[in-house]
Amino acid sequence: MPGESATPVLIEGRFDGREAFADLIRTALSAAAHQGWSEIVFSDPDFADWPLGERASIEALQAWSASGRRLLLLARRFDLVERGHARFVTWRRTWDHIIECRAAGRTGAAEEVPSALWTPTWCLHRIDAERSRGVCSSEARARRDLRESFDECWRQGRPAFPASTLGL
Repeated sequence: MPGESATPVLIEGRFDGREAFADLIRTALSAAAHQGWSEIVFSDPDFADWPLGERASIEALQAWSASGRRLLLLARRFDLVERGHARFVTWRRTWDHIIECRAAGRTGAAEEVPSALWTPTWCLHRIDAERSRGVCSSEARARRDLRESFDECWRQGRPAFPASTLGL
């Protein structure tokens, strides 16, 4: 981010509560550009309580987005993103070429879509989405296990959340 020189510190261990969860997402987005992550995965049943519509989140994503970057989004449904995160929807349109979105899960199977943020060096897994409790880790095994869970849902998913709904 402009004017910032210190790399944000990504915590390890447990977190508890919606504000702690949102703060961790904000910190991770800020760290993305500083650490030059080539790929980020956002996964959640609906992203309702992610801080994606906040100006700071979009500024961090803008600083991160560059050639060779990739953002994957997995959800059961994206309607809450479209209604509740206007800044993110606008940013998504601009950066469509680096973003892939898929809808996964069957009706009534929200637990199949993990609530998580994955990066090549760190991950956040919200194990109890209702109470926003989970764990953050940079351990290779935790990242691998979370990525495998995500990949399984991704394979069973279908393209969703297009950047534009305009036809020819």
